[in-house]
Amino acid sequence: MVAYRRNRQEGASYFFTVTLKNRQASLLTDHIDILRRCFKHCKTNNPFYIDAVVVLPEHLHTIWTLPVADDAYSKRWRLIKAAFTRELQKEGLTSQKNKYGGHSIWQRRYWEHTLRNERDFNQHVDYIHYNPVKHGLVNRVSDWPYSSFHRYVNAGTLHNDWGSEPVSENGRVYGE
Repeated sequence: MVAYRRNRQEGASYFFTVTLKNRQASLLTDHIDILRRCFKHCKTNNPFYIDAVVVLPEHLHTIWTLPVADDAYSKRWRLIKAAFTRELQKEGLTSQKNKYGGHSIWQRRYWEHTLRNERDFNQHVDYIHYNPVKHGLVNRVSDWPYSSFHRYVNAGTLHNDWGSEPVSENGRVYGE
């Protein structure tokens, strides 16, 4: 088995992609209230700041900033994924069990990227907010309800029509 090495920096900001095992499922948006409760519960006991997030039917992207002297993002993901799985089971949604006896709702691993600087951070925020358009779920960023984009608009950081045209940064065009 491959030994995965994760970059860990205390108090850093990280970009994550977390995916359901079944890429055709829509559990995350169908059960968004459960997912929100799982995040909130984890944040209560293991604080972190959600800088940006988008939840799509079968995957999510988020940027977290961890507290100073804390690099335990893996623990937080383990808690969120386990809580979401348990809550779905309570709702009567069953899933196939894996070889370890656990339920196979989530892909075992996730993508993590330590954000290096402000430019890297901002590019990933743009990527997160434009993702529902990229996947053809909506035509305008503002039409997707499960995104921190609306928080950015309310704070005056972004305009409501942001993302109506593909965003270009150094030749990279989101949505193509």
